[in-house]
Amino acid sequence: MRGRRIVLDQPGGRVLADGLDWIDDLLKRLGEVMRQGLAKRAAKVTDAASPSKLIDGRVKELGDWRGEMLARVRGLIKDADPDVVEAWKWRGVPVWEHDGIICTGETYKQVVKLTFAKGAALADPTGLFNSSLDGNVRRAIDIREGEAIDAKAFKALIREAVELNASKKKPAKRFA
Repeated sequence: MRGRRIVLDQPGGRVLADGLDWIDDLLKRLGEVMRQGLAKRAAKVTDAASPSKLIDGRVKELGDWRGEMLARVRGLIKDADPDVVEAWKWRGVPVWEHDGIICTGETYKQVVKLTFAKGAALADPTGLFNSSLDGNVRRAIDIREGEAIDAKAFKALIREAVELNASKKKPAKRFA
């Protein structure tokens, strides 16, 4: 059908395109649009801030004792577990993970709250946990302005949480 003129059956008989060239043109334009769309998506993904940068931003955004405390405990967590993975979940909550969630770092007006996902299963000989003590799974540490945190005990708690997560890790599935 190449080389033939396709004419719409309308008053005035307008020409739509020559032969099937219009299909080639349409596919080229469609390809260009798709490539542009994919490029924009890729740019959005690469421009999206990493969880670490988002946590940096939260520390800076707070700009007070809560930001300082969040930065301090973050450093202690990284010291205790250099392989920790930082995440940003639930629309703005810093989370530290290693074979599962270790703890979250929420900031409120009066406290910085560190919630341990499996805190009820952890030994806490120095009594760091002071919040969410009634639950069967989680435990939390509420830190108020002016309070200090026992770095040695906190790092031991982080290491214990990592060990607990590793011990509960499910083995990889085998496919026959």
